Amino acid sequence: MNEGIARRAAAVAPSAAPSAFGQWWLHLDKLSWVWFLAIALLLFLVVNPLLRLLVVSFQQPDTGAFTLANYAAAYSRSRYLDALAKSLILGVSSASLCLLFGVPLAWAVSRTDMPGKGLIWVSILGTFIIPPYLGAVGWMLLAGPNAGWLNRLFIVLTSVDKGPFNIYSMTGLVLVTACYSFPYVFVFTKSALDLVSSEMEDAANILGCGNLRTTLSITLPLVLPAILAALILVFLEAIALFGSPALLALPGRFHVVTTQLWQFFEYPPKVGVASAYAMPLLCITIFLFWLQRRITHRKGYVSLTGKGGERRPIKLGGWKWPMLGYCLFVCTLSFFMPMVVICQAALAKAWGRGFSLDNLTLDNLYFTLFENTLTRNATINTFVYAGSAALIAVALALCVAYIVNRQLVGKNLGNVLSFLTMAPFVIPGIVLAIGFYAAYTRPPLLLYGTAWILILAFATRFLPIAYANTNAAIRSINPELEDAVRILGGTRFTAIQRVVAPLLKRSLAGAFILVFIPGTRELSSAIFLSSINTQVLSVLLFDKSDEGNFEMLAAIGLILVIITVAFILIGFRLMGRDFMLRRTAA
Repeated sequence: MNEGIARRAAAVAPSAAPSAFGQWWLHLDKLSWVWFLAIALLLFLVVNPLLRLLVVSFQQPDTGAFTLANYAAAYSRSRYLDALAKSLILGVSSASLCLLFGVPLAWAVSRTDMPGKGLIWVSILGTFIIPPYLGAVGWMLLAGPNAGWLNRLFIVLTSVDKGPFNIYSMTGLVLVTACYSFPYVFVFTKSALDLVSSEMEDAANILGCGNLRTTLSITLPLVLPAILAALILVFLEAIALFGSPALLALPGRFHVVTTQLWQFFEYPPKVGVASAYAMPLLCITIFLFWLQRRITHRKGYVSLTGKGGERRPIKLGGWKWPMLGYCLFVCTLSFFMPMVVICQAALAKAWGRGFSLDNLTLDNLYFTLFENTLTRNATINTFVYAGSAALIAVALALCVAYIVNRQLVGKNLGNVLSFLTMAPFVIPGIVLAIGFYAAYTRPPLLLYGTAWILILAFATRFLPIAYANTNAAIRSINPELEDAVRILGGTRFTAIQRVVAPLLKRSLAGAFILVFIPGTRELSSAIFLSSINTQVLSVLLFDKSDEGNFEMLAAIGLILVIITVAFILIGFRLMGRDFMLRRTAA
């Protein structure tokens, strides 16, 4: 009998004692597959295109053999070097003009008793809303040679034959670029000024300093790191911009780096040469971004007191009206005048006939949205691609933020994941697009000509925005809440579903909106990766600029602005009235 019992125990022993693999599988957190997938997707979206960009720059196009011919071709012609020099001139000039625009406005809104601060704030938010290339279209209507409204007004007032303004010039390009980049300087500077108390300014006033001297010698030096960081950011924005230079520089018969890169893709595309030519832009961007991070993390320019500092507005007296006039002048250049002429052209039967009731019509908007197959499909594509990219970016950013903050991987690997997630911030959109083109236009993964290459490029381009917001949201949730669920027998998935997800709904909605909005207006990567069947509104607007049909151009642009405003209003409802400017600064 004992022998029979022993035989039966031996028979069931293998099932009662699982193998090592079975024990590992039994105790494995099934959400680990989600984390593995997120890490793989991050490598696929960020690392692979950049590696392909670097590799292709050293490859012969036909054989794939190692060569330096691409670099020789990229830097052996004087016009290519001239385009690089003009990009640097554009960056320095635009950054200087942004300083002249943004710092006085930030000081006036943050530190003085100037009236009309709400109007200035709304105008700067409006400048954020307008895509730079749409602002360029507005300035084409305003300052185009002879036909522009400003030139026509000047001719009427002075009875001369020709107006003085020509937007198709380096001066015009610098002005337009600065008009849609200075809000970064404004936000950075104002955010820093809001933290400075009035105690030091009061001390300077007691010692006999006037308001101007106090501001120049006390207030602005305290926020100098923020100003310098903003200048670096707008410099990078200027040299990486494609839309405005393409609309204004090409008719003006000169190139910058981004337009020259675009020309390398004329048939047959010179992908290797374009990759080599993009390397200085990438290196300059990485270096200046590193410098900007060093500046913003400096601790030498702070004012600390043992008590809360009081902030009192500086009384400008009679100077508050000239200050308001200057602020309105800047906002008129960047927001009011361009939007007025864009609305006029979009709602006009013929924009050149001017402002009159008999010239008003809604036919342009109706035709663009409902009757024109090309624009209707582009509108649908814009919504679908931007929405899909926002979902992918937010989901991936949420996974990475959760992995890093809950320390599901080692600290070093977590730092690498954070770096990779934020890396697209320092990669110009046009360089990223070339990397995607090099990586996904050949087997084994052929995506070019499909919607997926645009969706994934948009998701990668704006992944840092999603990560910055989701990371802050995850960090605000105490891990003890999840620990309590697991102590009571719940799984990590249950803790995420029942605790984390409800707390993150508003933050994730805000992150989605902040990715969706730039996704609807992205041009620099879309211009390289779209095809006839995957056009979006930004590319269509650029293509139509050569036809001179400003009514359709303005209608497309106005539709983009209306879409953006609608989503910003939703963001106001969810996150507060300044969510876009505040989070953009972050």
